[in-house]
Amino acid sequence: MPKEQGRKMIAQNKKARHDYHIEDTYEAGLVLMGTEVKSLRQGRASLVDGFVDIDGHEAWLHGVHIPEYSNGTWTNHSARRKRKLLLHREEIDKIERRVSEKGLTVVPLSLYFNDGRAKVEIALAKGKKSWDKRNAIAERTAQREIQVEVGRRMKGMRD
Repeated sequence: MPKEQGRKMIAQNKKARHDYHIEDTYEAGLVLMGTEVKSLRQGRASLVDGFVDIDGHEAWLHGVHIPEYSNGTWTNHSARRKRKLLLHREEIDKIERRVSEKGLTVVPLSLYFNDGRAKVEIALAKGKKSWDKRNAIAERTAQREIQVEVGRRMKGMRD
């Protein structure tokens, strides 16, 4: 069987980009059971409630929902168990230091297969205030209206 090539997206946490200012991102591997990999290959996962915790110089992914594999037997995994992240020691130390001193949090942004291996993109993030969210929405709306108007003018349409 040929080896998988490229990047296959499984799940994204779009709400994280809305709720947080993303400061730095990292790619981490995941320690998974066989039934978890099979469930992910079916494209089923949710990152909505996920977060990363550093415990004893190890990074753990909590709250990510990978549903049980439908054809699994008694060896099936539990859907919301904590999963170990595979990061270099320097990366873990840097994340731990920044979380403790600046009050940042670590959230998962996306879950994907990269050349056949399950990876998760995590980010150091700072929570947005409600007025920040409103400003971001207003800016997006204004940019969209500008693009629509530019497109209309390029096509020769008037108001």
